[in-house]
Amino acid sequence: MDKIKSLLLVEDNVDDVDLTLLCLNRNKIANRVDVVRDGADALDYIFARGRHEHRNIDDHPAVILLDLNLPKVSGLEVLAAIRKDPRTRRVPVVIFTTSNEERDIAGSYDGGANSYIRKPVDLERFNEAIRQLGLYWVLLNQEPPHA
Repeated sequence: MDKIKSLLLVEDNVDDVDLTLLCLNRNKIANRVDVVRDGADALDYIFARGRHEHRNIDDHPAVILLDLNLPKVSGLEVLAAIRKDPRTRRVPVVIFTTSNEERDIAGSYDGGANSYIRKPVDLERFNEAIRQLGLYWVLLNQEPPHA
């Protein structure tokens, strides 16, 4: 039996964290969601160091939902570190941000993002985006073998 995979939400905005968790729950996506609120803590979580040193680095989340505008270390820098390390380079990363800047979109895909989704402002659209994200990345996507 396959182990139920977690999701990693990297988001500094408390309202967006709460809304994302609410929408996941509302859409019956019951996977554990780990939340980190800045880029430095995201790197510590992903690479099992600092306060996350107890975590098994080989226990990859099904998907990382990554905001770009983060304190301490930017989302693009987190993405670069994930893609640089052979242990994490295949972990799916979805950029989930408010930015619609062409340079952010291009930089995300150039950096190896699997998808780029602009957070909808409207509650119904936000809920639908989370529903589709959860269905695709948690239920439908066949994750690659990890190095």
